[in-house]
Amino acid sequence: MNKVVIFPGSFDPITKGHENIIKRAIPLFDSIVVAVGENSEKKSYFKLKDRIQWIEEVLSDLPTVTVETYSGLTVDFCKQMKAKYLLRGLRTSADFEFERSIGQINKRLYPDIETVFMLAFPEFTPITSSIVRDVHRHKGNILDFIPTSIHSYFK
Repeated sequence: MNKVVIFPGSFDPITKGHENIIKRAIPLFDSIVVAVGENSEKKSYFKLKDRIQWIEEVLSDLPTVTVETYSGLTVDFCKQMKAKYLLRGLRTSADFEFERSIGQINKRLYPDIETVFMLAFPEFTPITSSIVRDVHRHKGNILDFIPTSIHSYFK
């Protein structure tokens, strides 16, 4: 049985924390799909095509990891991809409470889905895409927060 996991998010932008969760999940699954959600209700800071390019660049040496975009319910995308697992990173107890609620709703909508939580390493706990966007918006240096392989886009 092929164990496919979906790691959904906006990745606006991808952070070192995202990269770390993906790399640590590789031994657990046969394939990982980084699913960039297109949410018409949410205004993205970085362009979708740029975010996809950055993610592909960061993950280019990981053959079991692919990048896809989707819109609509994450569980519908999971069904489409024949995935039985969702991967979520947890930084704080607030993340857990939020993700637990979503995980329980996803389970009601798609009983075959299992949500797998991975704890962030302590050094990545304060890093969020929102904070990275805010620092970037105000002309601050974000290089400490994003994967090294995409630094050239932000110098």
